[in-house]
Amino acid sequence: MHRLHQSCKEVRTSARRHLSPAALFSSTLFSSFLALATALLMVANAAAQDQPARKPDVPYVPTPQEVVDRMLELAKVGKNDVVYDLGCGDGRIVITAAKEHGARGVGIDLNPERIAEAKANADRAGVNGKVTFKVGDLFATDFSGASVVTLYLLPDVNRALRPQLWKQLKVGTRVVSHDFDMGAEWPPEKTERVAGKTLYYWTITSANKAAVASK
Repeated sequence: MHRLHQSCKEVRTSARRHLSPAALFSSTLFSSFLALATALLMVANAAAQDQPARKPDVPYVPTPQEVVDRMLELAKVGKNDVVYDLGCGDGRIVITAAKEHGARGVGIDLNPERIAEAKANADRAGVNGKVTFKVGDLFATDFSGASVVTLYLLPDVNRALRPQLWKQLKVGTRVVSHDFDMGAEWPPEKTERVAGKTLYYWTITSANKAAVASK
C-alpha cells in the first residue's frame, strides 16, 4: 500500500514537471483569478448586508433623552412590559426601558447601520439580555407581543401603520408617539408637551379591533 501511495505521488510530481511553462502560468493565473473573484464576492455580500432593504420611510432624527424618559413614564412602563420601538434608530428608547424600568424591549429599524449602533449601545448599557434589535420593515413585522409601542415616524407613516396596530396589538396595549398623531380617525387619549415636543398617547380598545375586523 505504501508503495502504491508513493507511486501515485511520483506520477503527480512527474506530471507537474512535464507541464509546459505556459500551462503552469495558466494554472497559476486561474487559481489567482478564482481567489480574487471569491474575495470580491464576499466584499459585495458584506456591503449588501450593510444597506437598507429599501429607502427608509423617515430620516433618522434621535429622540432627546428627556422626551424618551417622558414617553416611557406616560406609558407607565414597568418590569412586566415588552416595549417595541418602531423605527428604533440607535436603540435609546428600549435601552432606557430596560435599564431604568426593568422592561424587556424590541427595536426594529430598516437600516442595518442603526441596528448595529443600537446593539453596541445596548452592550455598553449592560442590557443585552433584556433587549433585541432587528432589521425589519415595519409594514411586514409582527409586533403583537408588545404591551407598549413607541414611535417617532411621520404623519403619513403613522396613519398607514394604524390598521396594523389595531389588528395586531392586544386590547390595553399602550401606544406613545413623538411629535405626530394618528389622524382624525384615532384621536389621542392624552397629549403632552415636553421640551418643545408633543407626545400623543393611546390604548388599544375593543372598538379599534372591531373597526379593523370589519374592513
